[in-house]
Amino acid sequence: MFVVKTVVLFVATAIAEIVGCYLPFLWLRQGRSIWLLAPAAVSLGLFAWLLTLHPTAAGRTYASYGGVYVATALVWLWLVDGKQPDRWDVIGGSVAIVGMALIAFGPRTT
Repeated sequence: MFVVKTVVLFVATAIAEIVGCYLPFLWLRQGRSIWLLAPAAVSLGLFAWLLTLHPTAAGRTYASYGGVYVATALVWLWLVDGKQPDRWDVIGGSVAIVGMALIAFGPRTT
């Protein structure tokens, strides 16, 4: 159950960060409304708060979160941007997830 809870929390964290960055992207690059910055700020605040919910040391949380962020961003590429990830995206995302799993769930002596 710990693994599932951790992965779900990481994915929620990644989505909050991606939304918080994607909305300003829409404003700056696609000429959308400046009002998108308000929900972007809320989403980035949610992202920061979600990171605090992880039970491990901050550095380990940030390091392992990076792998989930990469994989989630590739899913975003596919579902939101409409671009199917290619084999290099899948390979890179897989390497990132393996790295995340080693950092987050590897056996610890302390």
